[in-house]
Formats: sequence, structure tokens, C-alpha cells
Amino acid sequence: MSEEGTSPQVAGPRVRPRRLRTTPALRKMVAETSLEARQLVLPVFVREGLSEPRAISSMPGVFQHTRSTLLAAVAEAAELGLGGVMLFGIPETKDAVGSGATDPAGILNLAITDVVAEVGDALTVMSDLCLDEFTDHGHCGLLTPDGRVDNDKTLEAYAEMARAQSDAGVQMVGPSGMMDGQVAVIREALDADGHEEVSILAYSAKYASAFFGPFREAVDSSLEGDRRTYQQDPPNALEGVREALLDIEQGADIVMVKPALAYLDVVRRVRDAVDVPVAAYNVSGEFSMLEAAAARGWIEREPAILETLISIRRAGADVVLTYWAAEAARLLAR
Repeated sequence: MSEEGTSPQVAGPRVRPRRLRTTPALRKMVAETSLEARQLVLPVFVREGLSEPRAISSMPGVFQHTRSTLLAAVAEAAELGLGGVMLFGIPETKDAVGSGATDPAGILNLAITDVVAEVGDALTVMSDLCLDEFTDHGHCGLLTPDGRVDNDKTLEAYAEMARAQSDAGVQMVGPSGMMDGQVAVIREALDADGHEEVSILAYSAKYASAFFGPFREAVDSSLEGDRRTYQQDPPNALEGVREALLDIEQGADIVMVKPALAYLDVVRRVRDAVDVPVAAYNVSGEFSMLEAAAARGWIEREPAILETLISIRRAGADVVLTYWAAEAARLLAR
């Protein structure tokens, strides 16, 4: 207290970071990271034999589409200005070699042709290049007689699958099986087939994650066992960078980290190490956790969606695959 009984005046700070937070316009002007519809890719599921869309119980608001409702979904995606769609096909029947994946009349190849005819160049049409949705054992590759995934035999199947998808009109393929050498084999097959313009989004750092659970319902997975002998081990970050660099050497145009939220450090390491675009997949378990918490009133849903996606962008992802892509685009347009 002063002699007069009053408190001395406290000198305020000269540096006030809060000045740049005073209004929405000012916060927007100085934002370090953007989230835009063009940076988002919507994964969509199309199932053979459906007469109407089928809800996926563990993924609220996400459906297995019919061929016709798929077209409505991708048309909306194009109208919203999304960067692309990633197509996953679910066949009526499966076998040990995933023959539906390479059949020109298979559901995924038909869907590719449908979607390209619907949206043309307004949207990048991508397709999952993997056998797991088509095999009766649920693995991403062909099996040896003793049940191991045969890396090199699987590469032959991937090359055939790449040719089938490119013939169907796909613009970008997404090899997700984590087989050694898959990008090189796919690039060679595409180029030899006259599809040099088809690009490759390599699932470079794909981890053996617990967060894939709801996706297995989405694609009616038949998985027996696990995928730990070919997907990456969660403790390893440098390995993710190595895998991305190997894929770039083999011809990948974009490299991806999957999942996103539990591996934001890997997203940043990969972004710092490569000179091609980096994608990250905001996977089903990440989606479902937020939806479940919001449904119980534990978090505010829409701000949490945008905060989640901006965190992935802030970590270094140029492209984000997310089941919220269409909704996020609408929220950003408000």
C-alpha cells in the first residue's frame, strides 16, 4: 500500500499477444493454418446388391451405398468443392484370391466408371487398391499354404488390380496393403498399360492400429488374425519416414500416414522429410469416438470436428481423408 492508502498503479505489459485475438476478422487474418474444402477427401463405401443404403452402426451418419446413391453422394462432394473421393467396394461374394477386385464387372470397378461419368474432372476420383475387402480371409494379400501373406505373389495381384481400376477410369489409386515394393509394381503396371497419367496416393505409413475397428464393419471384413506382419508397429516413427521415402523412390505422387490423430508426430516427421504432398487419414475409430462423445453431450460436436481436422493440417498434412469431409465443407462455408 502507498502512504496515501491506495494501491500503486501496475504497469501493463508492452507485448500483448491477445491484441491479435480481439475480433473474428483479426483472428482469421493471422491464422497460421487453413482448413479448406479442397484439402478434404471423402471416403465412400459402395456395396454390391443393395437396393437402398445401409447404415453402418458404429459410424453414425455413414452408409454403405448403392450404385445410385453413391452418385448422389459424389455429386454433392463435387458441389461442395471437396478435393476428392476415395472409393471402397464391398462384393457380394469373396474368395481366397479376391477375384472381385480385378473383375471388370466387380463392384469397385463399376463404381469407378459410374463416378467418373458423374463428376468428370470436378472431383479427383480415387480408389482403394487392396484385396482385403475381396478376400474371404480378410487379409490384404494372397496367402501361402501355411497362412502367411505372400508379399511377391500379392504384388502380381496388385498390378492386375491397378490395370483394372485404370481401365475403369480411375484418376488416382491408393495402394493400402503395405506390401514391400507395391508402389514400384503398380507404377510399372500403369505405365505399361498406357495410364501414365494415373497418380498414386501411397499408404506409406499405415500402422497396425486399434482405431480401424469400425471400418471393418463398414467393409464387412472377413479378417482372420491380424495384420501385424505387414502393417507398421505403433512404436516406430522413423520407420514411417523410411517407408514414405521408399514409396517416393518407387514413384508415389502423394504419401500418406494412417491413422492421423494418434500419429500426428509421424505426419510432421514425414512432412519435414519429403518434397511431395502428404496426406493423413482421419480413420473410422477417430470419427466414432468423437461422435460417441458428442452424442452423450460430453463435447460440442461441430467445433470438435473442425478442431480435429485443423490439428491434422497443423501437423503438416496437405490432404485429409475424413468421413466428415462433406459436413466440414458445409461448416466452413457458413
